[in-house]
Amino acid sequence: MTASGIPVPDDLVLVGYVSGAYGINGWVRVKPYSSDGDALLAAKTWWLDKPEMRDVEMMQSKLHNDEVVARLMGVAGRDAAEALRGAAVHVRRSHFPALDNDEFYWIDLIGLAVVNERGESLGVVGDLMDNGAHPILRVEQPAAEGQKPAPELLIPFVDQFVKTVDQAARLITVDWEADYS
Repeated sequence: MTASGIPVPDDLVLVGYVSGAYGINGWVRVKPYSSDGDALLAAKTWWLDKPEMRDVEMMQSKLHNDEVVARLMGVAGRDAAEALRGAAVHVRRSHFPALDNDEFYWIDLIGLAVVNERGESLGVVGDLMDNGAHPILRVEQPAAEGQKPAPELLIPFVDQFVKTVDQAARLITVDWEADYS
């Protein structure tokens, strides 16, 4: 895929959207999809999908309340910043900040198989959500042949229930049962 003749990287991750202008000097406000906006603050190049997918150099950024505000190359004045309202903001996965061994980006957990300590398959991580206290794995259970899909399992992503995360094996082992609700 290319944008204006520039190849679009295949490791782009949607990290937020432009929610509007910030001030009068062309800064934009970005609502991150994560609670901290670390990927937005760390990456020096963002990919915006408005008016078409393109790379934009991020010149300066900072946290402001629950958003990231940034000055982008080529965005001069409030009108130019406001014209980007609604643009999806992507960052290359390879530009995310490094994590400690026991930390994970949610994007890296989606699609991992989930088994309990007895080795029984519980499904696949379809998504995660944050309930304020901790993240929760949303595990999609496989449907029995000819049956409707089983309801998703909601497993708190805390040490008490999540025993191991093996990204290389694409497997999460939990202390959980399929009939827990």
